[in-house]
Amino acid sequence: MATKVFTNGRFFTGDGSEEEPSFEECMVVKDGTIVHVGKSTDAEVSQAREDGAVVRDLQKKYVLPGFIDGHMHLLLLGQALQKLDLDGCKDLGEIRDRISQYAKQNPHLTRIMCKGWMQIMTDNEALASMIDDLDSRPIYIDSKDLHSTWCNTPALEELKVAEMPDPQGGTIHRDAEGKASGLLSESVVFSTVWPYLARVASMEEKLKALRTAIAAYTASGYTGLVDMAMDENAWETLLVLRQQQPHGKLSLRIAAHWLIVPSADSETDIKQVERAIELHAKYNLDSSPDLRIAGIKVICDGVIDGCTAALLEPYTLNGVSCDSLWPEEKLTPVVSRAVKAGLQCALHAIGDKAVHMVLDVLEAHGSRDGRHRIEHLEMTTAEDAARLGKLGVTASVQPVHSDPDILRAWPSLIGPERCRRAFAYRDFVDGGAALAFGSDSPTAPFKPLPNVYIATTRRSARLPESEETVNPNFALPLVTAFTAATTGAAYACFADRITGRLKKGLKADFLVVDMEWSKEQLLQATVGETWFEGNQVEHID
Repeated sequence: MATKVFTNGRFFTGDGSEEEPSFEECMVVKDGTIVHVGKSTDAEVSQAREDGAVVRDLQKKYVLPGFIDGHMHLLLLGQALQKLDLDGCKDLGEIRDRISQYAKQNPHLTRIMCKGWMQIMTDNEALASMIDDLDSRPIYIDSKDLHSTWCNTPALEELKVAEMPDPQGGTIHRDAEGKASGLLSESVVFSTVWPYLARVASMEEKLKALRTAIAAYTASGYTGLVDMAMDENAWETLLVLRQQQPHGKLSLRIAAHWLIVPSADSETDIKQVERAIELHAKYNLDSSPDLRIAGIKVICDGVIDGCTAALLEPYTLNGVSCDSLWPEEKLTPVVSRAVKAGLQCALHAIGDKAVHMVLDVLEAHGSRDGRHRIEHLEMTTAEDAARLGKLGVTASVQPVHSDPDILRAWPSLIGPERCRRAFAYRDFVDGGAALAFGSDSPTAPFKPLPNVYIATTRRSARLPESEETVNPNFALPLVTAFTAATTGAAYACFADRITGRLKKGLKADFLVVDMEWSKEQLLQATVGETWFEGNQVEHID
């Protein structure tokens, strides 16, 4: 591989201050690794030129480390990109019209697969009878947060949920006669809906979905990602995909967390952890850095929009109080076993009650060098926000979830006073916690620059003309946000010894971006080139 000199650029190294970030002007890459970052007049640059290096003039464009999505779902994203999007529908009538038209346009499909439904669109109702007359085929509608699936009667019938008892941590919603009414929530989705749809999809369909998702990610500027709900189906498909690649290597790095689905007994829980331990022994950072098992993922509560997140006080809307999906006595042995085996724990906790419980478990059974993580952290008390840094727990957050345009139901759900504690990212940083950005795609848009825009402005990327903000006191400086999306995300999955910065000795994973260094202008920025280990990745539309 020829040595390359990239010159006349603005290379973001993460050094300097928030007010005056420093940028270098030149970078030398050899054999896929950064060997120098500095001035164009440096001796290392002159030597590379004399040795016949290929020279690229970047014409003052910005160069950033490759983005790493710290929390997403790759196979689900690839499949979602092929589903009917209900985003933007205002009510049931618009949902019905959109599904009906789509069904007529796609008579060849076996199932009608939809995404992007929010409970507020249908006044918090989701009955099979509301969509049964649209088409005779099974209809599956993913909620935007992926914690619920709205089904018509044919879908309920093929899932065979009629006589199924509610699984641990999940609900099959039923009518007054006990008949499944159309909505499946929480662990029913993870343990029943996803596995069934995976079984009926062909390997080629799943491979196509993964290729589509990876192409979209590299075009957006990602050189790495963390898949947060890995299972046997997705893992098998990823291994097949990697075998099909030139040199048996993917065009970005994937770290995966094995999803532990709640069961009725502790033995079954631990058996799932043992499978993650087994895979980690074979696919780890040393043996398989481009595709590996990093740890386990446990979904400890639900979501605020579905009134299933565990909160310290009841929901304002309906007075409901939710417990965690994993009680502390059930979560503790799972975390303890994973920690003992050297696995990283990623614990989903959205509500302040769940966050507090998870921190208690990690304080008692975790380890600082394990870089354990809490995912989402959408509602936290000030005291628990400060505990993250003290315990060495990484705050894995998704700024795109704090877009004002998708939070309109929150004041009625939890009250305006509690809304003031939502998405308290600045508190996490001030408390010394490591911060990692992700998107949680396909629950939300995955492009990294709008994610940084929302984190720094607390304004909407969906409605950029709006002046509305969400808790601007928790906004992050631009350098902090870019660092969280690159260096922080690499640290959060132990990849910081490989990538995450423009620094000598790290892999040459970087982007060439046409942008202004201004948070207000981020939505106008465009990723022109994505480079992975010193090779430019072709952007495919």
